[in-house]
Order: sequence, then C-alpha cells, then structure tokens
Amino acid sequence: MRSLRIYFIITLCSFSLYAQNPDARLTNLGPQIRAAMIQGSIFIQDKEGKSLIYSVVRGNPAHLVAFRAENQELILDQPLPGTDGAWDMEISSDGWLYIPGAKGTLYRHYPGTATVENLGIVLPGETTVWNLASGRNGEIFGATYPGCRVFRYHPKDGFSDVAKGPLIDGENYVRSLVYYEKTGKLYAGVGSHAGLVELDPKTGSKMNMLPDEYKNKEFVYSLEILKGVPGGDRMLTLVTNGSFTLVYNLQTRKFEYQIDEMDMKAVSQPDQNNRFYYTYRSGLYSRDISLPQQAPIKHAEDVGSANAIRIINRQLFILNSDAEYLTLDLDNGKLSRNKLNVPGQPIAIQSIMKGPDGRIWSGGYLAGGHAAYDPITNTTISYPGLHQTEGMTVKDQFIYFGIYPKGLMYEYDIRKPWDIKASNPRFLGQIPDQSRPFAVLNDKASGKIFFGMVPEYGMLGGSLVSYDTHNPKLQSHGILVKDQSIVSLTYANHLVWGGSTVSGGLGIMPTTQEAKLFSWDVEKAELVDEFIPVPGAKAITSMIIGPDGNIWGMASGTLFVFDPIAKRVVRSKQIYQAGVLRSHVWRDAFLVLHPSGKIYGTGSNQLFRIDPITLDHEFIEKSASLLAMDDMGRIYFHRSAELWRYDPVKE
Repeated sequence: MRSLRIYFIITLCSFSLYAQNPDARLTNLGPQIRAAMIQGSIFIQDKEGKSLIYSVVRGNPAHLVAFRAENQELILDQPLPGTDGAWDMEISSDGWLYIPGAKGTLYRHYPGTATVENLGIVLPGETTVWNLASGRNGEIFGATYPGCRVFRYHPKDGFSDVAKGPLIDGENYVRSLVYYEKTGKLYAGVGSHAGLVELDPKTGSKMNMLPDEYKNKEFVYSLEILKGVPGGDRMLTLVTNGSFTLVYNLQTRKFEYQIDEMDMKAVSQPDQNNRFYYTYRSGLYSRDISLPQQAPIKHAEDVGSANAIRIINRQLFILNSDAEYLTLDLDNGKLSRNKLNVPGQPIAIQSIMKGPDGRIWSGGYLAGGHAAYDPITNTTISYPGLHQTEGMTVKDQFIYFGIYPKGLMYEYDIRKPWDIKASNPRFLGQIPDQSRPFAVLNDKASGKIFFGMVPEYGMLGGSLVSYDTHNPKLQSHGILVKDQSIVSLTYANHLVWGGSTVSGGLGIMPTTQEAKLFSWDVEKAELVDEFIPVPGAKAITSMIIGPDGNIWGMASGTLFVFDPIAKRVVRSKQIYQAGVLRSHVWRDAFLVLHPSGKIYGTGSNQLFRIDPITLDHEFIEKSASLLAMDDMGRIYFHRSAELWRYDPVKE
C-alpha cells in the first residue's frame, strides 16, 4: 500500500542546513585495507657507487622507499603528501630522482639523502602524471592526463607546456614518454585511441607517426629505447588492446617487426650480444633486437612481472611487481630471490556494502583487496586477492563482486573460507569490451544477479549483464541505451530499472546529453521503456525503493521520485548543485532508506538526510562519500582510506 503516493509533479525550492553538533555521533573506524603494492621502480647508484633500489608504495599517502641492493636493507621511507601513487621514476642528467605523482604533482629526491621535495602541480588542470623522460642539462619531461600534455621541468625555469596544448586533439592521455638523445626529440604514446607522436621540445612541433592500421587500438601504453645495437637504435612500442610490441628503427625511421610475447613494463638495455631481457607471463625471456626472425630464448620460470630490470656484467637484476629482488647469473643460470620488506600503506576505499553476515565490506582502490568490519566486535578482517571492486550485492549467503579491470564478476560463499586458489570467491566470467561493473543488483524474483557496465577505455555504451544463480550462466543483454553506460539498478513493478550516465570509458567524451531511466523485462529479455526523469542531468547514480514504494533516485544532484506503475516523476527537488562534466561521471550520490523512515544519502562529498514527506533536507557532514547501513541503522561512509560511522538520532 502506498500511503505517500502523490500524483502530481512538484519541484521544491532548495532548503538546506547543516545538522547541529553531529560530531558526537561520528566515529572514525580507521583504515580498512592495507597493501604493500609497489609501482614506479628504478635501480640507481648513489654518490659512493652503491646500488640502490627505489620504488613507490601505493597508499594514502604514497611512500617513496629505498633499499640497499646488496642486503635489501630499507634505508628510506618517506611519505609523498598529496599523491596516492606513482607510475614511474626517472633520474635526471644532473643526478636527481624525479617521481611523478598520481595526483598531478612532481616530486624530486637526491639519492642518498633523507628528504623529498614537492615541486607542485605540473600544469593547471592536469590530474595525473604517467611517465617521465630525462632530457639534457638537468631537464625532465612528463606525460599527463586529462589534457594529453607533455611538460618540461627545469630547476631554473619551472614548468612549461612543451607542445602548448594536447598532442592529439580530443584525446586525454599521454601514457608513455621517452627522450632520444641523438636527435633531442621526444616520443609520446597517446590513448585511449592509440597514437605515437614525435615531438620537438624546442619548437613544439609534433607528428603522429603510428601507422593507420594501429590507430583503432586503445593505447600506445609503453615506450623503451634500446641503444647501441647493429643497424640503429630501436624503440619498443607497446600497443593495447591486443598487447603487442612494435619495433621501430630510430635510424631508418621505419617500423621493422612485431613482438607478441612481452609485457613491456620494464626491459633491460641490450647486453654485449645485442640481447635485451624482459618478462612475459611470469617467465624471463631475451631477444636479439637486430634479428627479428630469431625466436626468443626463455631463461627462467616464475620470475613475475618486472617493475625494473638491468644488467651489470653478466648479472641480471629484476625487481618484480611482488617486491621480490631477483638475481640471475647469465652464465650458469643460477637464480636467487629475496623479498623486500615493503612497508604496507592504507589503501583508499572504492566501495562499501553491508554483507549477508552483517559486516560492512570494503573494496580497495587500484591495489584491490577487501576487508570486513564487524559492528558487534569492532574488528576488521582482511580478505586479499581480488582486484578493484566497483560494485557489490548480496543474495542469501553469497556476495557478488563486480571488478575492474576487464569487467570481472565473482561470487563468494561466506560459509566457506576465503581462498582464491580454491575458487572462493569463484570467477563467473566477463564480457568483452566491458570494464567497470558499478551497478550490481540481486533480482529476488528471478534469482538473477544483474551487472550494469561501463565499457573499456575510449568506448561508449555499457551493457546490461545477468548471471542466473539457478542455472549458472553469465549473459550479456547488450547495450540498452545507445552510447550510455549503466551505473544504477533497482527492481520495481516486476521489472528491473536501470539508471544511465552519458559517460563511457575514459578517454572519450559523451555524444549524448541526458541520462535515462529505463525498464527491462526479465522474462522476455527486452527493453520496455525509457524516460528522462531529470532534464539535463548527466547521470543517475543511485536508485532505491522509497517508503512509498516508488523509485527514489539521484540524478546530478537532483532527487526524483518516480512512480513505476504510472510511469512518471511525481516529485523532485535539487539537493545540491552538480559540478560541470569535464571528463566523466560514473558515481556521485548514494541513497539508503533508514528504519526511521528518513532517507540518508551521500553526494557531492557530503552526507545528508531527507524527510520523505516534505523533502526538506539537511547536510550532516562534509567529506563523505559512498554509503552503507548496518543492522542497527548506523550509517557508514568513507574518507579516503578511512571508514567512518554516523549514528542517527533516534526518532
């Protein structure tokens, strides 16, 4: 029965205030997930000629760490305030180590010292620095997102935009960068529609040199220059998706051949036999760069994926992504390995949900991993092994995870031990060209789990995917809203309802203007209706069934109440002003119906409460995002790596 049904549209004026003295009801439950995930890494020598291993540990904040190679002693552990990671490192010609912050900042450190200097934002509006390249006379170059820029830094000159704008108009990423000393030219890999640009840093002139047959790929993701080999220096060019490497001769200026079996995270310079070393599917291989017809040689198994690799005399040294330091004697094949004692760091929370066990489950950003907080015992247990979870839902004793990258779906049975190797969680499958399952719904009527998808980089159109728990089967129902992605799901009036965003994968701008609400007939497997509940809204990021039985949703800061039987919006109100869409919007607001009858929500980085009768709302707390509620009606949100709890006033 719908006691609060209202059959007319009414838009109320915004009336908001901050709740009085909420601090007494706020509890910081602390970081939930920790990881020792290393990113950008490099082998260098200090002033005394001693070999050092440098790396960045992902975290909030990230940490720069250094170890002595001879005994793996940790000699430096310094936070990098203002960033949560770094994808690369580079030594300048005057001996400084530069670290590109994942938040658009640049840092520098002189090896052997104990300090790190924050040089600030590299260019206005650039939020990520991917790769660095060392130029002449102490200059350093960097690759950025989302402006598709290359910057130059010199201690005397500061920062400058080398190309004075994007390398390729309409693209967001410069993902890889190298500097060629012989010509003074930069080579930059672009995405998310692949491009390879030769850039003159003195004049700013640029030329896209990637052959046309590769421009339908996703990224030129990695670049490496191999020097001093017969026939000219070569540049290795990793192209995704497809993950193959093109060999480009910098002397003849021609692409020579393609290598299929290498991951290109790190490669060595050629040895005296012109062989360079690299990892692929945990194996160690080498090739003679000047002999394309010669098959690669496999030297070792189970070495992992190299973050850094180098040769000194006939010794090969590898730091892999699991923070293992490996040494291979190239003459006798003897391999030794030592695990570095990397200090773990708190990881930002990417998703939260109340599990079937009553605990608050969290998924970690980028480094992945999960944790579950028990509101009764006030303890947190870690569950490592899965990648970044975008969305979760519950059915009976199972938790369903939607995971990035590559749109992976998993099922976890909480009655059994968490054991990745024993397939608990169990991999259910994935859908080609789909990347991020933000919306996950348990359709109790059909016994199916639905996943709303965001597509891969540079693509528009997210699919609706279902998993039948009665007859285990993963099925894609295709792209239901042209050029739009699905970021929220609910169930009402015997139909699945989806909320869309105009955004697709990163690296492509929307071609549509307004987010849509659609309904899906599960039995007939067909689209029923489409609506635009909030004109001009770019995304419908949350939908719940409200106290009146209607669909309550949030679209770009506006609350709407939609009657799924009459098929119309019956009430709406702006809760906050949505920001300008600069790149994409996948998530913003979350809603939950409290036992008191009030509706709690987060959005625009604020926690708020709505009276469902009057639609009056008040803001409770700033710096709050994501949302979950425990069995006692307490509200959970996160601030970076920390889980917070709010205890509502008893009504």
